[in-house]
Amino acid sequence: MSVTGQASEGLRPSDALREAVHRFKAASFDGIRERVFTLAFKRLVYAQIWEDPEVDLKALALKPGEDMVAIASGGCNVLSYLTADPGSILAVDLNRAHVALTRLKLTAIRQLPSYDLFHRFFAKADARANVTAYRRFLRFAVDDETRRYWEGRGLLGRRRITLFKRRFYRHGMLGVFIGAAHVMARLHGADPRRMLAAGSLTEQRRIFDSVLAPLFDRPLVRWLTSKKTSLYGLGIPPAQYDALETAGGDMASVLRARLERLACGFPLSENYFAWQAFGRRYPTAEAGPLPLYLRRANFETIRGRAQRVAVVRSAITDALKARRPASLDAYVLLDAQDWMTDTQLNALWAEITRTARPGARVVFRTAAEPTLLPGRIEAGILGRWTYEAKQSLALTAEDRSSIYGGFHLYVFHG
Repeated sequence: MSVTGQASEGLRPSDALREAVHRFKAASFDGIRERVFTLAFKRLVYAQIWEDPEVDLKALALKPGEDMVAIASGGCNVLSYLTADPGSILAVDLNRAHVALTRLKLTAIRQLPSYDLFHRFFAKADARANVTAYRRFLRFAVDDETRRYWEGRGLLGRRRITLFKRRFYRHGMLGVFIGAAHVMARLHGADPRRMLAAGSLTEQRRIFDSVLAPLFDRPLVRWLTSKKTSLYGLGIPPAQYDALETAGGDMASVLRARLERLACGFPLSENYFAWQAFGRRYPTAEAGPLPLYLRRANFETIRGRAQRVAVVRSAITDALKARRPASLDAYVLLDAQDWMTDTQLNALWAEITRTARPGARVVFRTAAEPTLLPGRIEAGILGRWTYEAKQSLALTAEDRSSIYGGFHLYVFHG
């Protein structure tokens, strides 16, 4: 989930964010909702991104040395892609907090002296010693902008770096949203944490059907989910809410189906997204499911390749304009296109096509199930790409985050 889309060339990041989201006049009801969302999105949204990087890597089939561009979001994906040995990664995002978080992770994996310290910092993220480690190993290794962000003060007046001693994954818009959902569930007599006690898919199904599914029939839950502002905590702006609603039925039914897949589609032993949703944390045991970048086996590999990543605060279309023609092999757009107008989509794909090498691959997700490009991208551009429909459908089923309607893969044939 990300708001890094097309924006007019030369805009400041804050102005580009407004252009990416705002479609209605400020005085209109929809315009007011968009501007409230923009204000909220300037802060940390995703402490962990909700796109499965292992599905991305399977689709991209990167060869060693290939070059890619990706929307950064929380940076989990960018560091995980390094396991595939790309030659370079350009990571872009309009959100200042996401840029600072991605840069902090890259600096930490280079500068922290051991995997154990790195794991404690980003997997557990709840120890006072993390702040000490920042001051000792990272404070003067990060760039000035990143240092100003993490040593600056958040809404409650605390320095942001202290989030890593205060259960980091419970913060940000998404973390607060999940926490509020837990409170709502408990008020209705259900505790989502019960899911973590399941020892099998059969037991996961039983707990979902008996504990979680009935919540979506509650009048208050149905009323809340019918309001576009109620999903801001998921990073869903009004435009994407409309796309999500087309997935079938009312919003409560759509969200129930997505949560059902998260709860019942994969064993808990393999799905760290479920641990974040139902436990608001990663497993305490190192052997539990973790993102690729947090696994001990990948630590030294990613450490040795971290310098291959450049992180910039920019709209992805603007970042591509600075690239040479035929200079990229892979593009990861997350769900940014759900937010775009036809004009923005065509500008983005014109730059993707200009910078793509033969055989380049583009992956993205959509709130609704179908790919959104046919009929919106000019035929002269889209006609140079092949949509891998069968593989896209298969990979949608493998995406453990389970919150999107579709995963899509396009291949450039020149």
